[in-house]
Amino acid sequence: MTLSVLAIDDSRTMRMLVSQTLKGAGFDVVTAEDGVQGVETFATRRFDAVITDINMPKLDGFGVIEAIRQSPKNRRVPILVLTTESSEAFRNRARGLGATGWLVKPFEEEGLVNTVRLVTGQG
Repeated sequence: MTLSVLAIDDSRTMRMLVSQTLKGAGFDVVTAEDGVQGVETFATRRFDAVITDINMPKLDGFGVIEAIRQSPKNRRVPILVLTTESSEAFRNRARGLGATGWLVKPFEEEGLVNTVRLVTGQG
């Protein structure tokens, strides 16, 4: 079974890097270019994990986490934050809203793949 990941980032380059890395590891990847598009895309099908940036136009990553976690059926979907932000306050806020993990850009390909596998139960 191929696991599906939704990657939300306003940077085209970052979406491409995440997508190529995860597709190369056998994941099905769908991308969204901002938080609003990400939340809308999430509602269209079942995803095994979500990766979101924090700083994005229209709806930031905190809003994405909050919107996805509003529905009880989405409480178990792992949400990873992939961002340049590294402050403890940001991490705590994301965790408080329901984020599963935190990765700092630039990411190591193997680390990203291993983290996604771990949070989806494939690690």
